[in-house]
Amino acid sequence: MANSSLCLVGGTFDHLHAGHLRLFSAALSECDKLEVWLTTDTLAALKSRLIQSAETRRTAILDWADENAPDRVSVHPLEDAVGPAESRRDATAIACTSETVAACEAINRTRVEAGLAPLSIIEVEHLTDPSGHALSSSRIRAGVVDREGDLWLGEREQERLQRMPTSLDGELKQPMGDLFKGPESKPRKAILAAMAAAPDLPPKWVGVGDVTVKAMLDAGRVPDLGVIDGMTQRTPWEGAGSIDPAEFDHHLTCVNPAGLLTPDLKRKVREALANHGNTLLEVEGEEDLAPIVVHLLAPLGSVILYGQPGKGVVLRVTDEATKARARRILDLFTTEVGE
Repeated sequence: MANSSLCLVGGTFDHLHAGHLRLFSAALSECDKLEVWLTTDTLAALKSRLIQSAETRRTAILDWADENAPDRVSVHPLEDAVGPAESRRDATAIACTSETVAACEAINRTRVEAGLAPLSIIEVEHLTDPSGHALSSSRIRAGVVDREGDLWLGEREQERLQRMPTSLDGELKQPMGDLFKGPESKPRKAILAAMAAAPDLPPKWVGVGDVTVKAMLDAGRVPDLGVIDGMTQRTPWEGAGSIDPAEFDHHLTCVNPAGLLTPDLKRKVREALANHGNTLLEVEGEEDLAPIVVHLLAPLGSVILYGQPGKGVVLRVTDEATKARARRILDLFTTEVGE
């Protein structure tokens, strides 16, 4: 290791993940110090409005550094595409992935033209997830993978017929989110309160249950995904025919008997969330367990609304903790033999 060697690295580093940490570790294995130049909120917003705040991203990096490389990492605001790399005389290296090597080479050309020594380029390959895609913050925000690159719901598991164990009855009867009270016969008050409490501009609005979907429609919000089964509290709902599929851009159907999560339901939820426009998914059987699949597949920040029998409407935002809970619950399901 060279004395007083300094590596620069720039990026957004949203939802700090294993690929980022691999990049930092590679830089620190070759240099004494690492400066992380972190895109400002203004610059990050040009990429996606769903990126975490600069302060959240900065804290995550420094927390990791305090534990793994104390006194060797500092974080600085990056306000343009290049940062200080073209002019820093004390820098000796720059870290990047294969997709940004060309930019690093351009920085070195500028340095040489200015009479500065070129930076040593530390190139680190992307980590890949089980589906062969590079682990990225965008795939984390899209709700596809966690920060280690593991799929929240892989295609192999999607094709399994899974049964809910009776041991989960108690847990799943409790609201999985914030409860907005109101009578099921007059859900407008509860649905309006829940919608008002939701974050601004979520990537997806999802309603699960006939009464909830109808209440959303009556309130002027066509959900990106509405999941219905013609039932309420496991009995036929007299208002089922009042939900008009023509209010949606897409209309899908699937089969999902009570107590099960079928491959058909999982495929259709995945398809619906990938659709441009609004999708109504009609379930032959029961949609009670659908929120588990929805949370696993929905983008981070999505808003899920569903009815809580006899109590009101539940609002749950799909965040990483929600996905982890849904994953834990699904891990307790049994796979039906022969499927």
